[in-house]
Amino acid sequence: MNGAVLLAIAIIGEVVATSFLKASNGFTELVPTLVVVIGYAITFYFFSLALQTIPVGIAYAIWSGSGIVLIALIAYFAHGQTLDLPALIGMGLIVAGVMVINLFSQSSPH
Repeated sequence: MNGAVLLAIAIIGEVVATSFLKASNGFTELVPTLVVVIGYAITFYFFSLALQTIPVGIAYAIWSGSGIVLIALIAYFAHGQTLDLPALIGMGLIVAGVMVINLFSQSSPH
């Protein structure tokens, strides 16, 4: 499996796990806690596999940037978190940075 697919699976696992953190209520609710633990286990397993073909700095930038934006969107729709203009601009810059890395960086496998 190629590194980009492995990284995408890691990102999805992290987003799912992080999304359930609030519902775990400090790890006192069993099902959400299990989703968090399993989600992070999947995340780190697939992230470690992705690092076999993607440099760690590039992979982490893509992983964290994508996670920030996706979690903010989930928080907006699922929890009613509002996003002001500076937050939207900042997330737009993160997306732009991830796109620049993926499209133009020689450090990122294409």
